[in-house]
Amino acid sequence: MRIGEVAAKAGVSVRALRYYEQHDLLHSTRNPGGQRQYPASAVERVRLIQQLYAMGMPSRTIREVLPFAASGEMPPELLELLVAERDRLDRRLTDLRDVRNRLHDCITEARNHDGTGIPS
Repeated sequence: MRIGEVAAKAGVSVRALRYYEQHDLLHSTRNPGGQRQYPASAVERVRLIQQLYAMGMPSRTIREVLPFAASGEMPPELLELLVAERDRLDRRLTDLRDVRNRLHDCITEARNHDGTGIPS
């Protein structure tokens, strides 16, 4: 699969794929014309990389996790790192829920007024 195909199917830019290769997260081969070629599995790998980045995981950690993502077997120190990441995400989700609830309260309060600041 060519780089543009992988990018389109995974919903990322070609630039992102090159970045992932530079950081040793994704691998390709070259055809005789020098174009990158990826296996079909690259699309799912890119989606996983995107998810791990979205949760705030750095490239270094992603690089360590990827070889074990499919099997689920990993060294204890890496498992501890993932547990810490999960706990950090849980705290972040709690904080986001709190902020969302405060916004909801502000919106509800504003809707209870007629625009003059006087409750209707």
